[in-house]
Amino acid sequence: MSTKYIQVFTTVDDREKAEWLARQMVESRLAGCVQILGPMQSVYRWKGRVETAREYLLLIKTRGDLYPRLERWLKTHHPYEVPEILAVPVEAGLPAYLQWLERVLETPAKMI
Repeated sequence: MSTKYIQVFTTVDDREKAEWLARQMVESRLAGCVQILGPMQSVYRWKGRVETAREYLLLIKTRGDLYPRLERWLKTHHPYEVPEILAVPVEAGLPAYLQWLERVLETPAKMI
């Protein structure tokens, strides 16, 4: 992605899995912050049927250049066969927040 900062969305059906995914993404510096919302009700079409599910939404704050790694990581660790992984650009943000996000996404070597 060419946008400097992005927000990525994904959903899971289990609170503990949502918390595990969030913590792992932040600890690995693929995300600066992950917010977990829910539970919520999702309605969708899957394999020819309309389904409903109780889910949790993860809002993942990261940089656009980290998106390919984040997507690969999510596809590997996500419990769904076809997970929702959507990224939207951050058009503007509080400069202090974006500076914080940049710092926490840096690799440990850059932080020395």
